[in-house]
Amino acid sequence: MKLTIPTILLPFMVFCFACKRTGISYPVLSAEAGSDSFIIETRPFGIGNEQFEADFGSLAVPENRRKEVSRSIRIPFLRIHSKSGNPSEPIFGLSGGPGQSNMNWDRGVAWTFLPDHDFVMVGYRGVDGSCRLDCPEVVKAFKNTREPLSEESIKAIGHAWSRAAGDLKKLGVDLDGYTMLECIEDDEAVRKALGYTHINLLSESYGTRIAYLYALKHPDHVLRSAMIAVNPPGHFVWEPRMIDAQLKYYATLWSKDPAMSGKSPDLYNTMRKVLDAIPHRWLAVPIDAGKVRAVTFSLLFQRSNAVKVFDTFIAAEKGDASGLALMSLAYDFVVPSLSVWGDLASKAVSADFDSSRNYSVEMDPTSDRPLGSPMSKLLWGSLSCSNWPANRLPDEFRRLQQSDVETLLLSGSVDFSTPYEFARNELLPYLKNGKQIIFSECGHVGDIWYVNIENTRLILKSFYNTGIADTSLNTYSPISFKVKWGFPVIAKTSVGVVAAIAFLLTAAIVKFIRRHRKRKVNLI
Repeated sequence: MKLTIPTILLPFMVFCFACKRTGISYPVLSAEAGSDSFIIETRPFGIGNEQFEADFGSLAVPENRRKEVSRSIRIPFLRIHSKSGNPSEPIFGLSGGPGQSNMNWDRGVAWTFLPDHDFVMVGYRGVDGSCRLDCPEVVKAFKNTREPLSEESIKAIGHAWSRAAGDLKKLGVDLDGYTMLECIEDDEAVRKALGYTHINLLSESYGTRIAYLYALKHPDHVLRSAMIAVNPPGHFVWEPRMIDAQLKYYATLWSKDPAMSGKSPDLYNTMRKVLDAIPHRWLAVPIDAGKVRAVTFSLLFQRSNAVKVFDTFIAAEKGDASGLALMSLAYDFVVPSLSVWGDLASKAVSADFDSSRNYSVEMDPTSDRPLGSPMSKLLWGSLSCSNWPANRLPDEFRRLQQSDVETLLLSGSVDFSTPYEFARNELLPYLKNGKQIIFSECGHVGDIWYVNIENTRLILKSFYNTGIADTSLNTYSPISFKVKWGFPVIAKTSVGVVAAIAFLLTAAIVKFIRRHRKRKVNLI
């Protein structure tokens, strides 16, 4: 097995703002692409062995609809046509983020619905289309920061947010126009342009917040809405108390496995002990405690990666810090490039930022919450130290309201990013025609889709077609804590490979020198 940097770090690339995907490409049209407000090109689109007709296009929209005079930006869209002679209402996809594209939906997901519905993707302003809110200053600050959760580092990253906002404004960007409400109106513009009267919504994580607001703003145009890994208003901030409760839940599941209990009788206590005394290095590799904490939390989103985290902490408790070193190293390669940071800041701050909170202090670990909320501190703590424009959404869209739209909530029972309890206790009571299905021992979006993909497909297809979710395939899929290639194994194997290569190179050099010396002797 050839271990390159991308291969080694692959398990770390699962951070929950979203689910990054590959597969669907589309033409990015600049604002100067043409004078017409609506541009479209139809060509074949392949999914597996099948070819579908698809419309690739872009639409000119105002950058800020709240102003009488605003420049235009272009938003891309993609419509994949159903082969049905009489398709039902189309499905508009709203993927995770913020800071992620909405144009890279998995082809298998789209294929699930194409027998009965067109599938439509509309780009997220700020990421897709003619204006992208890149913040190189913030990327640089993340990369060049030691102990990223220290007060000094949080302030430095905050200053980077401020400089980035200033630079975007100098480029003529109106940051007040990059909100979820504007994204909704972009979708509405595409809906009208494509001639649809009613649409269905399929949303994931951050996209579920957009879907909820969409149903509030345009209830007459939304027939049904399915939300995967639900994020109700107020919950872009990951709260330490919920993170700690989920760690304890995992520890309970762990204790029921005799083989795992033999490795550690108390998983939660193992996590606590290691987090309280993260070593400074492994061999010659430095270990940054803040980076380990941030990567630990990010990896807990999916259960296949969570078990690797637990394997790493058990090894560390026994004196093997190799996995922690790999996690610390991964931060520098993964976290700075996780998001289009300006888009994340604009959407999140406008929706959930609370100036009365001291995020840096509230998100810190405590004696009874050993992990704290490291990514909340990194993001919300640094944003609170910045002067990023806080264009608050109207209060009516920052709180829960009654919705009559048929809504299906799909949640994992151990989702660190969007805990099912928030959807059940807060959002569901406001959904007159809502229902929640909780997937046992599943985490964030990827688990809900792929732990039992046929079950998820059946639930969603039946819901969109009839309004009733068919759960006949919804079987219990317990988590397995067994790890074949854990981070300690990968780290030590990588070091072994590097050492072997170094040994072979050294041997080759020594052999060359000896031959060269021998040749010199012979010449003399």
